[in-house]
Amino acid sequence: MKNYPTPHIDASPCDFAKTVLMPGDPLRAKYIAENYFDDAVCINTVRGMYGYTGYYKGKRLTVMASGMGIPSMGIYANELYSVFGVENIIRIGSAGAMREDIHVRDIVIGMGSCTDSNFASQYALPGTFAPIASYELLRLFCDEAEKMGIKYHVGNLLCSDVFYNDPDVESNRPKWAKMGVMAVEMESAGLYMTAARLNKRALAICTISDHLITGEATTSQERQTSFTEMINLALECAIKID
Repeated sequence: MKNYPTPHIDASPCDFAKTVLMPGDPLRAKYIAENYFDDAVCINTVRGMYGYTGYYKGKRLTVMASGMGIPSMGIYANELYSVFGVENIIRIGSAGAMREDIHVRDIVIGMGSCTDSNFASQYALPGTFAPIASYELLRLFCDEAEKMGIKYHVGNLLCSDVFYNDPDVESNRPKWAKMGVMAVEMESAGLYMTAARLNKRALAICTISDHLITGEATTSQERQTSFTEMINLALECAIKID
């Protein structure tokens, strides 16, 4: 195990639970800790990337932000897995819908993660790596969503390095949608690849915050505090993970 603290996390392994819920937004991590955890303790504030450990229905859990994009997710996932003894990371984020049958506030669960990123080049693989979720976590979340009566979609996400496309270049996102890709976000592929390399478990679930076809969107405040269905699902599943 590497030395700690790291340049990005000022804590020790005993500060973390084995399962970490990971929103992109530090304020969503803070919101979850303050509104859902008992006895929450702030364990990291470096670079404003808040992390908290507490208890939900008696189970010790951690919630910590990842920041935006694959590079940021790659840093935090790698350190949590390889330095701080974390076994499971569940991304609880937001995504933009790319299909008409998926609506704002629906939940999408990433069985796989397509990407336009070059992140996998570090592994020097003789081909194309397909980043996928942990089957155990995927099955647990789908089963629990059924029990809770939550509407969800399972399939491929697009994990993109680009939020603002160059206006002079035609977007490739309709091409991804033709292949059945559900929604676009910016962290899942980095999480899945890091988990695969370190033999850990990961899953990305996202609430649809905006729609690339209809233009419907939620506000930043709503994204921080109102995605309660996704949060409740993640917490109920997290307490069932061994």
